Amino acid sequence: MTISQKAGENEQLFGSVTTKDIADLLEKQGYTIDRRKIILAEPIKTLGEFKVPLRLHRDVTAEITVHVTKEAE
Repeated sequence: MTISQKAGENEQLFGSVTTKDIADLLEKQGYTIDRRKIILAEPIKTLGEFKVPLRLHRDVTAEITVHVTKEAE
């Protein structure tokens, strides 16, 4: 899944990608995941590819790949 954000020249985001952003994007794709089940140590603040674990159940964890790209100006 891909999230586009405004970023500066050194690949730093002007904001950050949070669990709420990821949950909203998943919902647009037809998946309802509580943002508290998305495990991020800290918000994503740079462009790139990130592995993000989802705790679907106490014993079930899935991993998604989030691509953070620069928003077209």
